[in-house]
Amino acid sequence: MNFQTARPYTFLSIAAALMTIGLKTGAYFLTGSVGLLSDAMESGINLVAALAAFWAISFAATPADEDHPFGHNKAEYFSSGLESILITIAAIGIAVVAWARLSNPQPLEQIGLGLFLSLIATAINGFVAWQLLRAGRRLRSITLRADAHHLLTDVWTSVGVIVGIFCVKLTGWLILDPLIALFVAASILVSGIRLLRETGAGLLDTAIPIADRGRITGIFSTYEQQGIYFHALRTRVSGSRGFVSFHVLVPGNWTVQQGHDLCEEVEEAIVDALPGTNVITHLEPLEDPKSWTDLELDRNVDPSHS
Repeated sequence: MNFQTARPYTFLSIAAALMTIGLKTGAYFLTGSVGLLSDAMESGINLVAALAAFWAISFAATPADEDHPFGHNKAEYFSSGLESILITIAAIGIAVVAWARLSNPQPLEQIGLGLFLSLIATAINGFVAWQLLRAGRRLRSITLRADAHHLLTDVWTSVGVIVGIFCVKLTGWLILDPLIALFVAASILVSGIRLLRETGAGLLDTAIPIADRGRITGIFSTYEQQGIYFHALRTRVSGSRGFVSFHVLVPGNWTVQQGHDLCEEVEEAIVDALPGTNVITHLEPLEDPKSWTDLELDRNVDPSHS
């Protein structure tokens, strides 16, 4: 299996979701804890999210075509958007069940075995989340990062549930169980809202991260020492790919070949620094007054440098 692409990691996520659903559901039936039920419900959401991630990443990897000349990378946002909606629905469902249990607390049974199963499920989620987060950053995949953050939220809420149920066993305060479930619901809801905001930002063509823009301007500065200038830098993120465009100002007496070679060189330098980036350049003569006016407005450069 080629782990240089995002798709194999979705199989890991699907397998983890299936295992944790079984473990947490078993823990719920053993104990009767609504807190563990809420944990199992979130694992069900994890499975749906993992399946959606598999579809989105597979579709995003399909080559560009006549109707989609820039590719299908934004398909990943459908997955993260669906996941955020499912997370919100799960949070509401958990809260409803927990609220009903508040007025009628139930005794818990076989707590030791139930917590043991939940701990195994939590360890699986923690390991998979760590793998997905590393892969998501390396492959610049919002789908893998979204799945990882969701699993990490699941890990922390599971830890909270386990600690809370242990406290129920020590104190006998049955009301702690539904209170824990309400806390889990609130935590899941916050995670869903955060993911929804990130999805919306991607659909609105947000610029690439500041650090990446800094790498681009660092490349520009190398050429500016040679009397070459750049302006009208525009960037956007689309799934795992970045898109960058800018104008290149060169001496007007250069040949077309010289200008072309320079643009190719700059484009290759940016792609080497930011893999998965599509770069578009526009060549202009330094002597063009409009180009200098735009440059002054864009970067506040003294035109006397020409």
